[in-house]
Amino acid sequence: MTEPKITQLPPLPGDWRRALAVVAHPDDLEYGCSAAIATWSDEGREVAYLLATRGEAGIDTLAPAECGPLREREQRASAAVVGVSEVEFLDHRDGVVEYGVALRRDIAAAIRRHRPELVITLNHRDTWGGVAWNTPDHVAVGRATLDAAADAGNRWIFPELTERGLEPWNGVRWVAVAGSASPTHAVDATAGLERAVRSLLEHRTYIEALTDEDPETYARAFLTENAGRVAERFGGRPAVAFEVFAR
Repeated sequence: MTEPKITQLPPLPGDWRRALAVVAHPDDLEYGCSAAIATWSDEGREVAYLLATRGEAGIDTLAPAECGPLREREQRASAAVVGVSEVEFLDHRDGVVEYGVALRRDIAAAIRRHRPELVITLNHRDTWGGVAWNTPDHVAVGRATLDAAADAGNRWIFPELTERGLEPWNGVRWVAVAGSASPTHAVDATAGLERAVRSLLEHRTYIEALTDEDPETYARAFLTENAGRVAERFGGRPAVAFEVFAR
């Protein structure tokens, strides 16, 4: 019996200049997207981050009032490692982000401000590949981002945004979902992988609360193993996989 042929992933479309990455928490992008983002920054593309929360409920040993500002600082430092200077927070409550009109409006407003051609978000499905249960925040933010990409271009859905000077933006051409069990495209992570490790390491307080393993050993193993798994479907090159929805 012959071995089944592994379907190769094509490169993510490259004819864009601006991207907006929308996720729920500090560190969400560093656990999968930052190698791609580092590469894009090197190419002169503009990438901005939008986070629904400040991750204030993410460390059991720190009260939210202390944890939120600390994780915001770690996120800004982490973004800078991969060339991202614009990092915004929406201040929805960590752990109880609700999918709905308010979240869609907030994300649509950001899309109108930044006017990206590419929007990036995280796995919006109930599970991680049917193996582990996803968190409600990831599901809510991912789904709201997919919807807000269309909302941003329709002047009649949130007319109050136009009244605030945020004109409709119908220029989003793709929404790319990281962490999907059904990827359709990939981005070469070779050039950005080392900075992705350093970017994740900026979340040191969070990592030290998460594991007893040495933070650098933990970060390097997690990211290189993930990129290596995608390599099997990307010509042997380490890569970041995305499920891409064209618009």
